[in-house]
Amino acid sequence: MDGHNCQVFKTHSAQETLAFGEALGRSLLGGLVLGLVGPLGAGKTQLVKGIALGNGLEDVRQVTSPTFTLVHEYPGRLALHHIDAYRLRGPQDLASLGFDELIQADAAVVVEWADRARALISPDALWITIAPTAEQQRSLAFEAGGTLAFECLNRLQQLRV
Repeated sequence: MDGHNCQVFKTHSAQETLAFGEALGRSLLGGLVLGLVGPLGAGKTQLVKGIALGNGLEDVRQVTSPTFTLVHEYPGRLALHHIDAYRLRGPQDLASLGFDELIQADAAVVVEWADRARALISPDALWITIAPTAEQQRSLAFEAGGTLAFECLNRLQQLRV
Protein backbone atom coordinates (compact mmCIF):
# COMPACT_ATOMS: atom_id res chain seq x y z
CA MET A 1 0.00 0.00 0.00
CA ASP A 2 1.27 3.44 -0.93
CA GLY A 3 1.29 5.75 2.09
CA HIS A 4 -0.31 8.52 0.04
CA ASN A 5 -3.29 6.28 -0.70
CA CYS A 6 -3.88 5.45 2.97
CA GLN A 7 -5.02 7.71 5.76
CA VAL A 8 -6.32 7.11 9.29
CA PHE A 9 -8.73 9.47 11.00
CA LYS A 10 -10.11 9.34 14.56
CA THR A 11 -13.52 10.35 15.86
CA HIS A 12 -14.43 10.64 19.54
CA SER A 13 -18.24 10.48 19.50
CA ALA A 14 -21.17 9.41 17.34
CA GLN A 15 -21.75 13.11 16.52
CA GLU A 16 -18.12 13.46 15.40
CA THR A 17 -18.49 10.37 13.20
CA LEU A 18 -21.62 11.95 11.67
CA ALA A 19 -19.75 15.25 11.06
CA PHE A 20 -16.82 13.35 9.55
CA GLY A 21 -19.28 11.58 7.24
CA GLU A 22 -20.68 14.97 6.19
CA ALA A 23 -17.20 16.07 5.08
CA LEU A 24 -16.85 12.79 3.19
CA GLY A 25 -20.26 13.35 1.56
CA ARG A 26 -19.13 16.78 0.33
CA SER A 27 -16.00 15.08 -1.10
CA LEU A 28 -17.84 12.36 -3.05
CA LEU A 29 -17.28 12.00 -6.77
CA GLY A 30 -19.62 10.39 -9.27
CA GLY A 31 -18.76 6.80 -10.10
CA LEU A 32 -17.07 6.17 -6.74
CA VAL A 33 -17.71 3.04 -4.68
CA LEU A 34 -17.08 3.21 -0.92
CA GLY A 35 -16.53 -0.14 0.77
CA LEU A 36 -17.25 -0.01 4.52
CA VAL A 37 -15.81 -2.70 6.77
CA GLY A 38 -16.17 -3.05 10.53
CA PRO A 39 -17.86 -5.06 13.27
CA LEU A 40 -21.47 -4.68 14.39
CA GLY A 41 -21.89 -1.38 16.22
CA ALA A 42 -18.72 0.16 14.76
CA GLY A 43 -20.59 3.14 13.30
CA LYS A 44 -20.94 2.21 9.62
CA THR A 45 -24.55 3.42 9.37
CA GLN A 46 -23.73 6.56 11.40
CA LEU A 47 -21.00 7.34 8.87
CA VAL A 48 -23.44 6.77 5.98
CA LYS A 49 -25.92 9.19 7.61
CA GLY A 50 -23.21 11.84 7.55
CA ILE A 51 -22.25 11.01 3.96
CA ALA A 52 -25.90 11.40 2.89
CA LEU A 53 -26.15 14.77 4.71
CA GLY A 54 -22.93 16.04 3.15
CA ASN A 55 -24.20 14.91 -0.25
CA GLY A 56 -27.33 17.04 0.18
CA LEU A 57 -29.94 14.84 1.89
CA GLU A 58 -32.15 17.08 4.01
CA ASP A 59 -33.50 14.60 6.57
CA VAL A 60 -30.98 12.19 8.10
CA ARG A 61 -33.89 10.15 9.53
CA GLN A 62 -34.33 8.73 6.01
CA VAL A 63 -31.01 6.90 6.39
CA THR A 64 -31.34 3.44 7.89
CA SER A 65 -29.33 0.31 7.38
CA PRO A 66 -30.83 -1.54 4.41
CA THR A 67 -30.38 -4.91 6.09
CA PHE A 68 -33.67 -6.32 4.81
CA THR A 69 -34.29 -4.26 1.66
CA LEU A 70 -30.57 -4.56 0.80
CA VAL A 71 -30.46 -1.27 -1.18
CA HIS A 72 -31.61 2.27 -0.32
CA GLU A 73 -31.21 5.34 -2.50
CA TYR A 74 -30.90 8.86 -1.10
CA PRO A 75 -31.25 11.98 -3.24
CA GLY A 76 -28.66 14.71 -3.22
CA ARG A 77 -25.93 16.27 -5.35
CA LEU A 78 -25.26 12.69 -6.50
CA ALA A 79 -27.66 9.76 -6.26
CA LEU A 80 -26.36 7.86 -3.22
CA HIS A 81 -26.95 4.11 -3.26
CA HIS A 82 -26.60 2.47 0.17
CA ILE A 83 -26.15 -1.31 0.16
CA ASP A 84 -25.94 -3.65 3.14
CA ALA A 85 -24.09 -6.84 2.21
CA TYR A 86 -24.45 -8.41 5.68
CA ARG A 87 -27.12 -10.92 4.62
CA LEU A 88 -25.63 -11.67 1.20
CA ARG A 89 -24.23 -15.13 0.68
CA GLY A 90 -21.44 -13.82 -1.52
CA PRO A 91 -20.49 -11.55 -4.42
CA GLN A 92 -22.99 -13.25 -6.75
CA ASP A 93 -25.85 -11.93 -4.56
CA LEU A 94 -24.53 -8.39 -4.95
CA ALA A 95 -24.33 -8.89 -8.71
CA SER A 96 -27.95 -10.07 -8.78
CA LEU A 97 -29.01 -6.78 -7.13
CA GLY A 98 -27.76 -4.95 -10.23
CA PHE A 99 -24.70 -3.60 -8.45
CA ASP A 100 -22.83 -2.80 -11.67
CA GLU A 101 -25.76 -0.72 -12.96
CA LEU A 102 -25.69 1.45 -9.81
CA ILE A 103 -22.17 2.69 -10.56
CA GLN A 104 -22.84 5.78 -12.69
CA ALA A 105 -21.16 9.13 -13.29
CA ASP A 106 -23.96 10.91 -11.40
CA ALA A 107 -24.04 8.48 -8.47
CA ALA A 108 -21.93 7.10 -5.63
CA VAL A 109 -22.36 3.70 -4.00
CA VAL A 110 -21.71 2.89 -0.32
CA VAL A 111 -21.53 -0.80 0.62
CA GLU A 112 -21.70 -1.76 4.31
CA TRP A 113 -20.06 -5.13 5.08
CA ALA A 114 -18.23 -4.74 1.75
CA ASP A 115 -15.68 -7.39 2.73
CA ARG A 116 -18.44 -9.99 2.13
CA ALA A 117 -18.48 -9.07 -1.56
CA ARG A 118 -14.91 -7.88 -2.08
CA ALA A 119 -14.49 -9.96 -5.26
CA LEU A 120 -17.20 -7.94 -7.04
CA ILE A 121 -16.12 -4.49 -5.85
CA SER A 122 -13.70 -2.68 -8.12
CA PRO A 123 -10.11 -2.43 -6.93
CA ASP A 124 -10.54 1.33 -7.59
CA ALA A 125 -12.92 1.65 -4.62
CA LEU A 126 -12.31 3.71 -1.50
CA TRP A 127 -12.16 1.20 1.37
CA ILE A 128 -12.96 2.43 4.87
CA THR A 129 -12.30 0.18 7.84
CA ILE A 130 -14.04 1.40 11.00
CA ALA A 131 -12.77 0.07 14.30
CA PRO A 132 -13.98 0.95 17.79
CA THR A 133 -10.99 2.03 19.90
CA ALA A 134 -13.01 2.97 23.00
CA GLU A 135 -16.69 3.21 23.89
CA GLN A 136 -17.27 6.31 21.74
CA GLN A 137 -13.99 6.51 19.81
CA ARG A 138 -13.51 5.19 16.31
CA SER A 139 -10.55 4.73 14.00
CA LEU A 140 -11.39 5.16 10.32
CA ALA A 141 -8.70 3.75 8.03
CA PHE A 142 -9.05 4.81 4.40
CA GLU A 143 -7.40 3.03 1.49
CA ALA A 144 -7.77 4.61 -1.95
CA GLY A 145 -7.60 1.96 -4.65
CA GLY A 146 -7.80 4.16 -7.73
CA THR A 147 -7.87 7.69 -9.15
CA LEU A 148 -11.44 8.57 -8.07
CA ALA A 149 -10.88 7.20 -4.57
CA PHE A 150 -7.56 9.03 -4.27
CA GLU A 151 -9.14 12.31 -5.44
CA CYS A 152 -12.00 11.89 -2.95
CA LEU A 153 -9.52 11.23 -0.14
CA ASN A 154 -7.54 14.35 -1.12
CA ARG A 155 -10.73 16.45 -1.14
CA LEU A 156 -11.65 15.06 2.29
CA GLN A 157 -8.22 15.93 3.70
CA GLN A 158 -8.55 19.50 2.40
CA LEU A 159 -11.98 19.89 4.02
CA ARG A 160 -10.64 18.56 7.33
CA VAL A 161 -7.65 20.95 7.53
